[in-house]
Amino acid sequence: MNIWRPAQKISVKSLGLHWRDQRLLAFEVFDDAGNLKGVRPLGGTVEFGESWQDALIREFREELDIVVSIRNEPLVFENIYDHEGTVGHEILFISEVIFPAGAYEAVEEIRFAEDNGEVCTARWFHLNELGENGVALFPLDLKERLIAE
Repeated sequence: MNIWRPAQKISVKSLGLHWRDQRLLAFEVFDDAGNLKGVRPLGGTVEFGESWQDALIREFREELDIVVSIRNEPLVFENIYDHEGTVGHEILFISEVIFPAGAYEAVEEIRFAEDNGEVCTARWFHLNELGENGVALFPLDLKERLIAE
């Protein structure tokens, strides 16, 4: 397991919300001891000169080898957080994405590799099960924003 710390600069990220049977696809986030801390929708960093839409499509292509369609305008918000004693700061563009027909339909768990080689696991979660038993939905304000919509 790699020890990850937030960059000490503001990051711009694009995250995709993919739903199946009212469950959200999100990957597992662990603390330094290897305990499940929470989950986060898939996506990643917007590169210089890249739109949030292009970044979102690129991230799903890199991580899951699929081309997603963006369904709506993004939720946009600032996320200042603490991870293992280090402050992180990001601006997030979060939008619903649609998978190609048949992609991952019968799969309950998706394993994929990040750029650094770390293997991640994504699953579908009901919103009402997140936030209980110490498993949060990151960013922390996202669950409330999704419920309000």
